[in-house]
Amino acid sequence: MLDGFAHLEVHPDVPDGVRKLSDAGYRLTAMTNGSVALTERLLDKAGVLDRFDALSDVSGPRFWKPAPAACHYAVERAGVRPDQALMIAVHPWDIDGAQRAGPAGAWLRRGASVYPQTMTSPRYRAQDLRGLADLLAADRP
Repeated sequence: MLDGFAHLEVHPDVPDGVRKLSDAGYRLTAMTNGSVALTERLLDKAGVLDRFDALSDVSGPRFWKPAPAACHYAVERAGVRPDQALMIAVHPWDIDGAQRAGPAGAWLRRGASVYPQTMTSPRYRAQDLRGLADLLAADRP
């Protein structure tokens, strides 16, 4: 199963979304419960690795997302305050955890239609990263 991760590809909307966010002046980082090496391979294969300022995994904080320590670690590595950060995720629990730790949240629905009512509602909702990039660009002063 682990060998299969090496053959994954990003969703088709990710390269365009990453480029739009980067071109709009957003600093991008990635925080994974997996490994930095795998994330680096995925982003490089998609042609967007150079758009990221930092890649982090849970080996640094020694806590898995959505623990606040994982979120704080990623924010510190980005060199910003929690209220200056935005967690973009597909998993509602990652968004909920991040928002409880300070950053805002953005949910990529990827076909899902219901965000759990028991969790903190995200500031932004979009079908995919391309759509979120359009929303954020329109919302930027």
